[in-house]
Amino acid sequence: MKKKLLFVCLGNICRSPSAEAVMNGFLKVNMLNDEFECDSAGTGGWHVGERADSRMRTHAARRDYDLTSIARQFNPKSDFDEFDLIIGMDAQNVSDLQDIARNSEDLHKIKSMTDYCTRYKHYNSVPDPYYGGADGFELVLDILEDACDGLLKQISK
Repeated sequence: MKKKLLFVCLGNICRSPSAEAVMNGFLKVNMLNDEFECDSAGTGGWHVGERADSRMRTHAARRDYDLTSIARQFNPKSDFDEFDLIIGMDAQNVSDLQDIARNSEDLHKIKSMTDYCTRYKHYNSVPDPYYGGADGFELVLDILEDACDGLLKQISK
């Protein structure tokens, strides 16, 4: 049975779909597609049904990541049961997820993306690039590549 990972940010159009795409890229390169499944969601519902931010898609494509997901809102009634790990992009996302957790089992599944970083340890969150420039999107991808590498090492043991 596949281990299921859910990446969560605020609107599900920049950081979490990027984390999903980066992780899928790492799984493919390491031939672990059959062992893991990734998805992403937002704590808010403003962008439900939309594709990822076009700027994020452009920056990700330059690194050969394909952001194909369609934004959806986190559903506590099903997502806590369906996913093995639920990974928030920043402290607010993690806190929001903890606030809607139904029990200690749900709480145990919630992690922070930057906890898996090995090179970008000085970041305690994946910063939201939405209102910034190109550098912000590149930084998000740098942090996500580091965190996904650390996450993959931990979960594939």
